[in-house]
Amino acid sequence: MKRRIAISLLALATCGSALADDALKAAIASAQRTPAFVARDSWRHPYETLTFFGIRNHMTVVEISPGALWYTEILAPYLREHGKLILAADDPQSSWPYYRRSAERLQARLLANPAAFDRVQVGAFEPPRLVQIAPAGSVDMVLTFRNVHNWAAEGEAAVKAVFKSVHESLKPGGIFGVVDHRLPADKVQDAKASSGYVHTAYVTRIAESVGFTLSASSEINANPKDSADHDEGVWALPPSYANKDKDRARYAGIGESDRMTLRFVKR
Repeated sequence: MKRRIAISLLALATCGSALADDALKAAIASAQRTPAFVARDSWRHPYETLTFFGIRNHMTVVEISPGALWYTEILAPYLREHGKLILAADDPQSSWPYYRRSAERLQARLLANPAAFDRVQVGAFEPPRLVQIAPAGSVDMVLTFRNVHNWAAEGEAAVKAVFKSVHESLKPGGIFGVVDHRLPADKVQDAKASSGYVHTAYVTRIAESVGFTLSASSEINANPKDSADHDEGVWALPPSYANKDKDRARYAGIGESDRMTLRFVKR
């Protein structure tokens, strides 16, 4: 009898995982996604990346600094029925006009598509001033995509403060998923990561200093063509093309940046 129960529970878990997997594929394939975002799937690998992090559709997930909502367009519908998505986004009360405008644009985007975004919760985030992303021990997973280099511009203490807040917000066993532009270990990272690239060792060291364990890394988002030494830094590459027409064909041939993909666990 015990063996039958164990087999039944395993079958139920497997079925639930398969349904969550299908829901993720459906969210990525949704016609509601912005076409320009879909065009970048071959560089950002959303299915492989989110699967590597171990996301499930019943989780409470925080996305830090969602930017133009590239991943939010996938996460919001995926988590809408059974989970919860919280955006740690720019502060609408910020003293900086740039952040206030960004917050306004985000709210307008969310309101324009209630079918996908009506259950998304939004909190204010502006390191190093505002770093609390959720109540302590309330979150299953925290994700951030290409943002650590931005926090590094405020100094290492700001990065550590964000990582500490992430650690506090997670439940025991919770996951912190990080994707960012990867600086080769033999190149020098300046204190503010002005090129937009950061060392994997830098991210790992700070994460471990606040209590995380690096459980796995992946080459899902690697690009060996990217030498990470461009004039204008990572923004020389597509889609930014910071140098405009200068060497545009060469940068197009490189493609988007080489990226680390790291999964940390709160023990």
